[in-house]
Parts: sequence; C-alpha cells; structure tokens
Amino acid sequence: MGQIISVVNQKGGVGKTTTSINLAAYLSKLGKFVLLVDLDPQSNATSGLGISKELDKGVYEVLTGPYSFKEVIVDTNHDFYKLAPSTTSLAGANVEFVNLDRREFRLYDNLLEIKDDFDYIFIDCPPSLGLLTVNGLVAADQVLIPVQAEYFALEGLGQLMDTIGLIRENIKPELDIMGAVLTMYDSRFKLANDVLRELYRYFPNKIFRSVIPRNIRLSEAPSHGQTILEYDPKSKGAKAYERLAREFVYHNS
Repeated sequence: MGQIISVVNQKGGVGKTTTSINLAAYLSKLGKFVLLVDLDPQSNATSGLGISKELDKGVYEVLTGPYSFKEVIVDTNHDFYKLAPSTTSLAGANVEFVNLDRREFRLYDNLLEIKDDFDYIFIDCPPSLGLLTVNGLVAADQVLIPVQAEYFALEGLGQLMDTIGLIRENIKPELDIMGAVLTMYDSRFKLANDVLRELYRYFPNKIFRSVIPRNIRLSEAPSHGQTILEYDPKSKGAKAYERLAREFVYHNS
C-alpha cells in the first residue's frame, strides 16, 4: 500500500507548501508515483503547480461527498506526479464539518480508495490546528514537520506535539513522526545553528540531514506555477530538495 505523509506546521511561512511541492517533484523524478493533496484553503500548492484555484471541484467536494478523489485529481507538469487541488470552497470547511458524521475521518475514508494507486500521498495541511489539519493527521501514516531556521520557529511546536499526542491517544495510535526538515537555513547566522540544536532536543534521531537553504529561486518558482525542478534545477534550493528526496526514499526503504 502507498504511504500517506502529512506535512504539518501550524506556523505559517515555514516552507511547508514549498517542501510539499518540491519533495513530491523530486520523488516523481526518482520514478515514484506521487499524489499531493492540497488541504489548505489558501490553495498555494495548487497555484504553485500552475493549476487554477477556480476549478469547479477539488478536495472540498470530495470531503463533502459529491465526488471521489479519482474524479478530481489532475495532472501536473511532471510524470508520475498528480494533484488533488484545493478550491475556494475549502475555506469554510472547519465550520461546516463540525456537524458531519465521522468528521475527523473524512479525508481518511476517501483516501482509502486510492491509497494503492500511489507510492506516496502527501497532504499539505493548513497553517492551523483546526479540523482540516486534524483530518490530515488522522489520514496520515507519518508526519513531516518543516521548521524554519528563525527565532520564532520553535514556538508552537509543543502545541503541535500535544495535538499529535491526542490523536495517537484517542484516534490513531500508530501515527508516527517521520521527522523534521530545517528550511530557510543560512549557516552564516548563529541563530540558525541554535535552532538546529534545539530541533535535536525536540526530535532526537528524527532530523533529516538534508537542510533546505534560504534561496530566492525557491521563492520565485511558485509565481511561475512551477516546481524548482522545472524552474531552476541547478539552484541551491533544487539540489537541496533532490538530496532530501533521496534521503526520504532511503528512510522509507
């Protein structure tokens, strides 16, 4: 069966969507069949892959019932790489799902139908710990946590770990933390190295060695609707995500 990985951090601007988009791209380059589920109402993963946010169906329409994932998945510019897009309708989901049956399992239930079709399914979760993110965690086998190399990066990690602990305790005991990825790293700054040391305290033996540098090309690529693999495969950011993809495969072999 395929593996489902939720990419989660309730703090915004930490490189969560950048990591989701580009790690998936490089895994597809390695011949893995990959699906990215855009669970964020901001739809940044969708637009970052060059897909319009104005589609008439997407993840929201799957979670509320009219469609299945097989009916909303679209192609990207990469072989073996598909997207389940976010639409503007997803913005009200945290409120609308409150009264639905199995509200925490809506994503899990719908992904069961397609889990065998992919090697990896990534879920790009919103920057919050609301019901959508809970759905992302309940659906996942493992959690990947991008952490920005800045002063406030570790704020809220304790709250995220508490949320994961509650889901393990009450819903999904087998939910595993794959590890943390340090993003926007600049070795010239002492603070970045301090954050890295602190991360090892939070996640002993679960820090990816591949560190994502601060790189302007990574920031530019989504505005062109492209992954860094398309936009500038020779950039430092591209090389970093390529290394991360190889380490990811090794980690899961």
